[in-house]
Amino acid sequence: MALPLLLLLLWHVAVTRRWVTEGIIPAPAQVAASWYTWIFGASTQTLSPYSGTWMANVLHSARRVFQGFLLAAAVGIPLGIFIGWDRLVARVVDPSIQLLRPVPITAWLPFAIAVFGIYDASALFLIGLGAFYPIVVNTTHGVRDTNLLLLRAARMLGAGPATVLTKVVFRSALPSIFTGLRLGIGVAWTAVIVAEMIAVKSGLGYVLWDAYYVGRMDICVATMFSVGLLGLISDQVILRVAQLVLRWRALEAHA
Repeated sequence: MALPLLLLLLWHVAVTRRWVTEGIIPAPAQVAASWYTWIFGASTQTLSPYSGTWMANVLHSARRVFQGFLLAAAVGIPLGIFIGWDRLVARVVDPSIQLLRPVPITAWLPFAIAVFGIYDASALFLIGLGAFYPIVVNTTHGVRDTNLLLLRAARMLGAGPATVLTKVVFRSALPSIFTGLRLGIGVAWTAVIVAEMIAVKSGLGYVLWDAYYVGRMDICVATMFSVGLLGLISDQVILRVAQLVLRWRALEAHA
């Protein structure tokens, strides 16, 4: 906690000593007070349009991230396995993925709105697309990095292609797959903010844009901290699942 506390102190000093433009960057205490009201305030007892709406917006954003992330994983993991395993699939599919991968999520916004409209489908498309690329690329790398000795040993013991793929290749690629999932969930939280600013009318991204429009920089900063906190929690959940699934790695290291 030393580094975050140091940065918080530096932020406080910069605002109180007016090293930054007054009114542009709010003080930490102001952000904390606004964040508290946003979370625990009663919407019927205050004039603030944000009071007591934090949980509802978090649930909207978390639901979109979860759905888009699951969609990306459901497509990206099997496709990555086949790209890494089959040379023909790699020659046919991988060039298209590498061609589209550098296109930023923001560039897909007009397309998503034109096709899906101002609805959740636009956000799910952008989130799923953003999370898809790190998942499929890392899965492909994990499959191609399978130890050849393991493949030869399995074949010598009479294992067929399907058994080798499911029992050897897939399990060997799991560390890379979880790395892709961790990267993908981070991109998903980035994409949901981009999508909610324009493509939908609820969630943390919508609040961020609305607060900026009316000059509530304290809410903007509180939204940024909220997204960071939720992203950290999501990453830790995937990390804990990976530790349970990959217990053999710890046993292997001790051995």
